[in-house]
Amino acid sequence: MKDIFEVKVTVTSENIDDLNHVNNVVYVQWMDTVAFKHWAFLTRDTPLPQYIWVVLKHEIEYLKQAVLGDEITVKTWVGETSGFKSERFMEFYRENQLLVKAKTVWGMLDVLKYKPARIREDVMKVLYP
Repeated sequence: MKDIFEVKVTVTSENIDDLNHVNNVVYVQWMDTVAFKHWAFLTRDTPLPQYIWVVLKHEIEYLKQAVLGDEITVKTWVGETSGFKSERFMEFYRENQLLVKAKTVWGMLDVLKYKPARIREDVMKVLYP
């Protein structure tokens, strides 16, 4: 079973574009913020400062619009992890309605060398508690 981490965001006027809905770039920003919060939560008891994560690929499907004032629940969980890559899935909901779903492939780097670092047991333990 996947461990789901949730964050709530409220749509503000800064998130709205000329079409009066949340701009697609805002979802990418939220994805980055939520991923960072989830990693911080997972490593709260076991810090891993020797690693950093970088985005290798985003896949995003926009299903419905969000508008000013909407409260959005973002759900995220870790997918397949191997080598130096790890998948992260996200779903954005307004009430029980799925608005956006996304998959990001992250690459783990050694913080000193900025080179790919193989994901070992210490990281697997925090990704899959």
